[in-house]
This record gives sequence, C-alpha cells and structure tokens, in this order.
Amino acid sequence: MRNRIFRRYFWSAFLLFAITLSAMDFYVVRSAWSRRVERLQAQLESEARILAGESVGNLSSWVQTIAARAGVRVSVIDPEGKVAADSSPDGSLSASADSEIVAATEGRMGRGIRQVGDTETLLIAAPFPNAGGAGWVLRLSSPLSGANAQVSDLRLRLVLASFFSLALALTLMLQFMFSFSRRVARLRIYIEGLPDASLPDDELPGGDDELGSLAQALRQTAPKIRDLLEKLKLEGSRREAILASMVEGVLAVDKELRVTFCNKSFACTIGAKMPVPEGVPLLDLARDPGLRDILVNVLNSGEPIERRIHLRAVQSHSFEIQATPLAGPSARGALAILHDITELERLERVRKDFVANVSHELRTPLAAIRGYAETLLDGALEDEEHNRKFVEVILAHAIRLNNIASDLLVLSELESSGGAAQAKRVSIRSSIEAALRTVESAAKVQNVRVVSGPIEDLYVMGFEIRLEQAFVNLLDNAVKFNRPAGEVRIETGGIRDGKAMITISDTGIGIPSEDVSRIFERFYRVDKARSRAVSGTGLGLSIVRHVIEQMGGTLKVESQLGKGSQFTILLPCEAEVPPPDLVRPGLLSA
Repeated sequence: MRNRIFRRYFWSAFLLFAITLSAMDFYVVRSAWSRRVERLQAQLESEARILAGESVGNLSSWVQTIAARAGVRVSVIDPEGKVAADSSPDGSLSASADSEIVAATEGRMGRGIRQVGDTETLLIAAPFPNAGGAGWVLRLSSPLSGANAQVSDLRLRLVLASFFSLALALTLMLQFMFSFSRRVARLRIYIEGLPDASLPDDELPGGDDELGSLAQALRQTAPKIRDLLEKLKLEGSRREAILASMVEGVLAVDKELRVTFCNKSFACTIGAKMPVPEGVPLLDLARDPGLRDILVNVLNSGEPIERRIHLRAVQSHSFEIQATPLAGPSARGALAILHDITELERLERVRKDFVANVSHELRTPLAAIRGYAETLLDGALEDEEHNRKFVEVILAHAIRLNNIASDLLVLSELESSGGAAQAKRVSIRSSIEAALRTVESAAKVQNVRVVSGPIEDLYVMGFEIRLEQAFVNLLDNAVKFNRPAGEVRIETGGIRDGKAMITISDTGIGIPSEDVSRIFERFYRVDKARSRAVSGTGLGLSIVRHVIEQMGGTLKVESQLGKGSQFTILLPCEAEVPPPDLVRPGLLSA
C-alpha cells in the first residue's frame, strides 16, 4: 500500500466498483418499485372501469360493499367536487382540485400518487355517470406501504449482495495488485542493477502479458546496454587519463562560466586543491579577468581565440591560451587549454642575448685583426720595427676567436645532451690530477701556489674529458683572477648524502655579491677590463655548469670581494673505493 500507483489504482477501482454497484442497486430498486406501482395501478384501473358500469342504489352502502370486496378505499365525488360517499370517512382525502378528479370529470381516467397522512397512496379516478349523471367521479385509492416494504426488502438484499460482491472484487483486485506490484518491483530492481553484468536474468518477471513482453525485451536489451556502458566507461576513463596526464592545463566551463572540468595541471597552476567540485563559479576558482574575458568572448562570438596572458596566480609565468567553443545538444560552453611558454620565452631571450653577446665578443678581435691587417697592407710590412708586433697581435686575436669557437662548440655539444649513452665510471682523483698538471705552468707564471688537499679516490658516472675540462676551467679562473703569491686549493670532502663533494677555493679578487648569480651566464664578466686582459672567452663557467648538471650534480659558489671565492661541486657517487693515499706528492706547485 506504500506504492503510490498501487494506492491510486486500488482506490480508483474501489470507487468504480462502489459507484457501479450503487447505480445498479438504485436502478433495480427503482425498477422493482415502478413495476409494483404499475401493476397496482393497472389493477385499480380495471376495477374502476368495472365498478363505474355498475348500477348504484344507496351510495353509502354500495361504497362500503365495494371497499370490503376489493380491499381498497372507495370514494364518490359529485359534480361540485364534494365527497358524496367514502368507505373511510376520515376526511384525509380532498376532492376539489386533485389532478385525478379533474381528469375524470373531463371523461378520462385520472391517476395520481399522493401522501395521505403518513402513507404514500395510489389514487385512480374514473367517470361515474351511474351515480347520478355527468360529472360524478368514482375514486379508488390503495396505500403503497406493501410495495414499499417489498422494495425495502429487495433493497436490503441487494445491498448485502453488493457488499459481498464488492468485497470479493476487492479481494481479487488486491491479489492482482500485489502480484502486479511484485512484478513491477522485480522489474525495477533489475533495471536499477542493469549496469551490473552479474545480475541474473531470473530477476525479471515472467508472464505472457504486456509486462512479461517488457521483461523479455529488457532481457534481450540488457547485454547491449552493458556493452554500451562498458564502452562509455572505457572511453571516459581514457579521456580523463589523457586530460589528467596532460602537461597543459585544461579548463571547461558552461555558458554561465561555471567549471565543468579542469585537470590537475590547471589546478596546480592556479593553486587550487584537487578535486575541483563541478559547477563552482570560475571567479571563485581563478580570479583572473584576462582568462574570464577570453572565455566570455568565445561564448559570445562562438569563434576560437588564441592569446598570450600572464595569470595573476602565477606572476612569473607566461601562458598561451587556446580557447574554443563547446557546442552541446542542450547547452553551450567553452574549453581553454593553457600552454606554459615561460621556458620558451626564456629561451628566446637567451637566444637573443646570446646572439648579441657573440656579436659583441667577435666584433673586438675581428676589428683588431682587420685594423692590423689593413695597417700591414698600407705599408707596415716594410716596417721591420713593428711588423712582427702587428702579426703577433693578429695571431693573438685569431687564437681568441678560435677559443671562442671551441667553447661554443663544447657548449652546443653539452646542451644537445649527446653522448649520454657512453657515460662511464670516472675517477675524480684522475681528473683532478690531469687538471692540476694542465694549470701548473700557468700557476708558476702567475706566481700562484696550487695546493691539493685530501683527494679521495671516488667514482662518478660521466665523461672523463668533460669533467677534467670543468676542473681546468675552475682552476684556471682561480689562478688568473688571483693576486701575486696567492693560493688555490682543491680537495674532496668525502661522500655526503650519496654525493661526492669537491671544493676549489682561492685567495683572489673575489666576486661582488650582485654578480654572483650571473657568473654562469655566457659571456658575462665581472671585471670586463681585466677579463679581456687575461684573454678569457667568458664561456668557461657556463661550460662548467653544463658539465656538472649533465652528470646530475650541482655547483655552488661563495665569494667575498677582495678575499677570494670557493666553488663547491656535488656529484652523485657511483662507488667508493678506500683511498690508499690522501695526498699525492708531486702535485704541489709554487
């Protein structure tokens, strides 16, 4: 009974049965009563016709005799409308204006039903000329109490029969409804569990009626629905996996600028927590007018838009947004894909700066070479006092150009990450010893003492020539930018957190604090005048940084102006071999 459709059908059927049975009872009772009245009326009319033809002597005695014989009340009305004789002179029946009396005086049979006292009475009036001439009327009346009693008894029997019929019909209807409700419930349970492939088909109701046909159709359609749902789930999972794994941020909104989807990259970009609830307003998620204006323009125009913007949430990053409209069957929306082009813009700036720096670095030696060459061609070749000096200058600048070209090739090779597959175990001690031998002569010329501290025999994965070149560049800079009688020290600090530490310190001129963060840039010089005087290319430290980073290490620098600098290298250690000697003799030079 808790089912609304069950209650609706039950009470509808109950009312229908009740109204139908009531109407039938009313019709049967009314018909029975009408037949009783018609039969009694026909009987009284027949008697009235017979009695109206009889001869009358004394009206009073004749009326009494007829009433006793016929069992009805008999009255005779004179032409003036007064009761001349009555078998029951109680005065309850009038005669002046009754419809049946009027009809009888006109020569027709008059009929009427009227309440006489407390009893409903049938009245029949006929012309009675034998009583005294024209205008006389004979009236017969009989109470309908007997007919009413019979009809009441019939009504009671009909009510009882109708009640039992209604009870039987309701019982059958309840059984049908309960059966129907159970079948509908089984059908609903099956439909609710339809995506479940393990749902048994015997859950469906049987039968050869319409509900059984519906169950059979569902039984045939269920495998197709399951296959379709599986395909949709697989497709949805693939789409979500693709969008979630995209490096680019993806944002989808509806026409009201409510978020319908965003992936993890977009949430991380704007600093939102995942998962982002669906339907959240865009302004609550990302308060950025530039992004909002782009999406509004796409929604209004229906045309894709591509634009570069800076999001407020990520001030130091630049994004290229590609926004396109999404047209659905019931709603419109927009999709925005954010490409982080910060690194691309940085590389563009680096390329521009690199071209400018290379042009600047090449201009000076080329101008010197051209100038001295023109001087020689203009007659300086015959100047035995200066021609050799001019040629030496040209050679020095040519050597400088060659060094710049060589360093640029090294940087290009390092940045291309070529040769990573040929990495092998490299001994740090061997690389340091080779670097010390390389700078030994330069240190003697500069009157700088190179001291090697404890050098442990550690191994790293990398490239021996490149690592040696990095050490040479650092040691060479420490020697060139040192003071007379200064000192350069190189040592290893053992293994810390799985990394070998190498430090190179000097007692040179040091680096200003504002320049420390830029010394690894290409062609950057702290003291340009002195850097050119010592014939540096400005690429040495940049090469060092690339070599160390290519080997998975880090490079740090600490410096104080006028007191010297210290470079610390940390490289992932491949294996540790117990050092037989901490200090190798013969590597100290003064």
